Amino acid sequence: MTAQPDAPAPPERPHPPARGLLHHVELWVADLGAVDGWAWLLGELGFQPRDTWADGVSWTGPGGAYLVVESGPDVRAERYDRRRPGLNHLAFWAGSEADVDRLVAAGPEHGWTPLFADRYPSAGGPDHYAGYLENTDGFEVELVAHPAAADERE
Repeated sequence: MTAQPDAPAPPERPHPPARGLLHHVELWVADLGAVDGWAWLLGELGFQPRDTWADGVSWTGPGGAYLVVESGPDVRAERYDRRRPGLNHLAFWAGSEADVDRLVAAGPEHGWTPLFADRYPSAGGPDHYAGYLENTDGFEVELVAHPAAADERE
């Protein structure tokens, strides 16, 4: 990653993106202590490191959308609460059921705590294979298995 004095510019795209595609997500955190957990998870999901600067870091994902984790003087030092009005969680396609299982199992080694373990992997419903993780900042991610995804590790 390259050092930047300010927040990153959007990635360059050779063609106009399809209308309605997600451009980026910016998460504000009280401190950047959880960046390692994000770096691990996003790397596992195919995101590439993009930029770092004094108060943040970003990754570009498959399809060009990017995710920013940032702290700084404008961020209130309050813990995020996904149960309050606002963003509840981010959901990512994670590959096959085996990929979801592997990520959920490895999450605690990288600062993520499994959620809804008593209902895993069907907490989202009987026809929805997914794992849910929460990091130390209180952000939740849902890792969704695609029914047609082949397990690349076999």
